[in-house]
Amino acid sequence: MTFARPRLLALLLALLPCLPCSANPFHITESAPLNEVWLNPGFYSWHFDRDVDLEGNNYGFGTEYRYTTTQSVMAGRFHNSDRAMSNYAVWLWQPVTLGAIRLGALAGFIDGYYHANHGGWFPMAIPVASYEYNNLGINLTVVPTIPDTVYGSFTIQLKLKVN
Repeated sequence: MTFARPRLLALLLALLPCLPCSANPFHITESAPLNEVWLNPGFYSWHFDRDVDLEGNNYGFGTEYRYTTTQSVMAGRFHNSDRAMSNYAVWLWQPVTLGAIRLGALAGFIDGYYHANHGGWFPMAIPVASYEYNNLGINLTVVPTIPDTVYGSFTIQLKLKVN
């Protein structure tokens, strides 16, 4: 079962009245130097295909170094949805904000998924939304379904700023 696009469209249309009509709620963030280190315990995945026995609790350890207000590098290791270990190394770019929410995408490499390059490293690029308040943060992503390779999901990752 795949995520129904009509449901997503209906949700977006239902949220339209909540947006102010006279102003654009999206803003471009100016890049400025920053020095933040964030740690995370992996993430939780809600898979679109609910009929497949996939692991949603993707525990592990990761770090994010935010070196500007719009850019970070991230790396980590986690127990993936196929119940194998995965490693990742990515660059995160979030040039747009919607209120306190940062919007952008990450691009990099990941391994550990047998059906994608037989478990070896392969490239990835996915959208990311982040919210941070003091020393706590959350990253939300949408992993697209790639038939016979990767099962799509919504993911949520909690993080803690340590400096």
